[in-house]
Amino acid sequence: MLYEDEDDYFMGSPKSKFFDIVFNANRSLVENSLSNIAERYSAMEILLEEFIPDEMELEYRINEIRTNQADEIIKKSNSLYIVTTGEVLTQHE
Repeated sequence: MLYEDEDDYFMGSPKSKFFDIVFNANRSLVENSLSNIAERYSAMEILLEEFIPDEMELEYRINEIRTNQADEIIKKSNSLYIVTTGEVLTQHE
């Protein structure tokens, strides 16, 4: 299990490390990464709307997944934090 510890570089969650990097990295690199995330999110929304055109049903299904698959969402979120942190760090070199 990971524990939050701001004094130890190797401790902390992927989310906390992501925010450490985002708040301290080059602004333009972070803007590019966050723009890519927003574009990908928007593309996924468009794709979802094609399969589930009813907005109320779409929101219901999203909330159902958030409730019933919380562990998988955490894993996906952590993966996104790790990948994005890695992208920012490799571009910073």
